[in-house]
Amino acid sequence: MLKVKKYSIKGEETGEVKLPKSLFAAEANNPKALLYEVINMYLANQRHGTSSVKNRAEAHGSGRKLYRQKGTGNARAGNLRTPIRVGGGHAFGPKPKTWYKRIPKKKKRLALRIALTEKSKEKKVIVIEDLKFETADTSKAQDLLQKISDDHGKKLLLIDGNDHNIIKSFNNIPRVSMDKADSIYAYEILNTDSLILTESALKKMTEVFNNE
Repeated sequence: MLKVKKYSIKGEETGEVKLPKSLFAAEANNPKALLYEVINMYLANQRHGTSSVKNRAEAHGSGRKLYRQKGTGNARAGNLRTPIRVGGGHAFGPKPKTWYKRIPKKKKRLALRIALTEKSKEKKVIVIEDLKFETADTSKAQDLLQKISDDHGKKLLLIDGNDHNIIKSFNNIPRVSMDKADSIYAYEILNTDSLILTESALKKMTEVFNNE
């Protein structure tokens, strides 16, 4: 379905908007496998490998041997920093690492188109007129969302630009996230129940992603 309802800033239906086929009617060989691969790489790139423990060389304490090797009747102890002693270093503990995987641009963009196509097939795409708030107004934003969608699931609002009044108005609403139209990705689309676009955001997406 490439025609979707269009709403005014007051939540009134004003007509229909035709979605571009290049973004909302994409085709690919084995699309599920492509989405799995791209999203798997994306989630791996979100991991922060910052877990770290001190090994024997980094632990605090003297490197002096505790007592002589023979003649005491005790075990042959080394220094205080050995892993078997309290306060010593950790053996084979975690160290900072990276799970980064490079995502080919063509695959990433094709996965985005497939995700948008799925939302279009599910009839979960809504277009609204360009938002203009004089001041930040969360209640006004909530009222608009209730009028244009009866879906109580997650909503993703895409805008073009950085209007702080709009961002502040929608940021405090539960289960509503926002992003700029030229920086979206497949996981973000699939991780939401309803996709809401402003007219300028739809135009921006067409300019940025249409020919890539």
